[in-house]
Amino acid sequence: MKTYLRILQYARPWLAFLPQYLLYTVLTIFFSIGNFTLIIPLLSVLFDKTDKMPAQAPAHLPVFKPTIDWVTQTFNYFFADVLAAYGKMGALAFVCGIVVASVLLSNVFRYLSLRLLAKVRARVILNLRRDLYYRVVGLQLSFFSSERKGDLMSRFTADVQEVETSVVNTMTAVIKEPLTIVAYFLVLFHISAPLTLFTLVLLPVSGGIIASIAKRLRRQAEISQSTLGSMMSVIDETLGGIRVIKAFNAQGYIKDKFDEQNNRYASTSRRIDNTRDLASPFSEFAGVSVVAGLLYFGGSLILGGNTTLTGEVFIGYVILFSQVLTPAKALSGSFGNIQRGLVAGERVLRIIDTEPTVRDRPGALVLPPFAHEIELRDVQFSYGDTPVLYDLNLTIKKGQMVALVGPSGGGKSTVADLLPRFYDASGGQIFIDGHDVRACTIHSVRDQMGIVTQESILFNDTIFNNIRFNTEATEAEVIEAAKIANAHEFIVASPDGYQTMIGDRGGRLSGGQRQRLSIARAILRNPPILILDEATSALDTESEKLVQEALQRLMAARTSLVIAHRLSTVQHADEIIVLQHGRIVERGTHNELLRRPGGVYQRLSSLQTNAALV
Repeated sequence: MKTYLRILQYARPWLAFLPQYLLYTVLTIFFSIGNFTLIIPLLSVLFDKTDKMPAQAPAHLPVFKPTIDWVTQTFNYFFADVLAAYGKMGALAFVCGIVVASVLLSNVFRYLSLRLLAKVRARVILNLRRDLYYRVVGLQLSFFSSERKGDLMSRFTADVQEVETSVVNTMTAVIKEPLTIVAYFLVLFHISAPLTLFTLVLLPVSGGIIASIAKRLRRQAEISQSTLGSMMSVIDETLGGIRVIKAFNAQGYIKDKFDEQNNRYASTSRRIDNTRDLASPFSEFAGVSVVAGLLYFGGSLILGGNTTLTGEVFIGYVILFSQVLTPAKALSGSFGNIQRGLVAGERVLRIIDTEPTVRDRPGALVLPPFAHEIELRDVQFSYGDTPVLYDLNLTIKKGQMVALVGPSGGGKSTVADLLPRFYDASGGQIFIDGHDVRACTIHSVRDQMGIVTQESILFNDTIFNNIRFNTEATEAEVIEAAKIANAHEFIVASPDGYQTMIGDRGGRLSGGQRQRLSIARAILRNPPILILDEATSALDTESEKLVQEALQRLMAARTSLVIAHRLSTVQHADEIIVLQHGRIVERGTHNELLRRPGGVYQRLSSLQTNAALV
């Protein structure tokens, strides 16, 4: 119930629709009940019992009161008037006309309530999906390393869709059906209290069984949604790694992996459908059984002369009671749907409730424009329980190019991730011009940094929009940035020039072309601090030369932190930091480090030189 109410909070403000919806619902119920209570006077006409009606009718039009008696007396007043003026055929036509008008009004107000619910449903799903997306975008990078992308996609699509179809769509059952049942029972009590009490003894039995079915559905739905997330992950991995799958002839392996998850999901869904479908037939069977018991009990009272009920009133009572089964059946069916939707809702809300570990402190400052130096003081970092950096001390003066080199796993990329606060240091501090970056807003810190990584992150859009990304640059500025990045020539040679679509992740471009677009994007942003993380390591010699030229232009007059495996790309660095096992083991210029016998840098340089000669 807590999850259900939480989901409905996304429909706020309530005053924008709830009063209207309640009004439409009450009017729908009122005219719906009127449709069936009019059967009693209709039967009176057909069974020639109308001679009793004038005695029941008031002599004057009753004063308005919000009671069933006022409605009954008002109808009897007009019915008697029509009967006296036009006879039985006139009374029959009057009753039929009232029935038609009542049905029309009932359906008009029902349509208005459904139209209002459609607006509410759209608002709930819009706000829910927006909050989910905003939360995912705001979470730290470590969250995505522990979550499956396919499972996240499942929450955006299948889970939110399940919330819409299984929870929001059942608002009519949760609000309207209980009101309908209560209203019907009030009328039934008014007609005959003994018969209504008899039905109330039998109904809770079927209600308890339906509740147990709903509880079972909830457990099965949890398994189903989790399995769907796993299957989406397999699909995502397949699409992202299709080249490797084909290269290793692993189609059979990946198909078996998919079939396992697909079969589990189908099996669970089948069990859920079987259980959910059981609720509706059972509620109908239980309802008909209660009606049969009612017919027997009421019939025995009439035949035994132990009641004042007439035959037409009893028939009208049974018909009216049978209409209680429709909202009761809808209510019992909605419980099954709600259980599945609540599980999906909990999965969505679990992400929304995840607080980012990297976020602005209360009263965080805006970092002033970079002017002097970056300092890492006693910086420590761990991925969970695994230490990566130990007491790292490093100072980068404005305008300097500092390179981080060393064996894989030494912590180079971690340092690059700590500067823009993709992660926060586990210990120590990082200062920019004396300002602790954790005391500054994340936006102001990242706003002064440009990042070019080994993997070029591009979007399925035009070349122009990828370079202009998140800026207000003009076309001339975009072209100038592309020229500096050695990208202009291949761009104008593309089918649509700067308006060429590059495909998912830039799949229609070569590695060197993608990297040069990333550099052009960084150039256009014009950041004072530049972070290059293995920007040329995945390129061929010709592409590397073009990219390296672009990087040299990009780094001019900027403070640069360069991570590289190829030592030839950092020979001109102002300082080279050698990291091994999370510690600085050597530091100096290229020539200084080469002259250090037995050093790590000298060994790495020798290995790369020998590899080049071979």
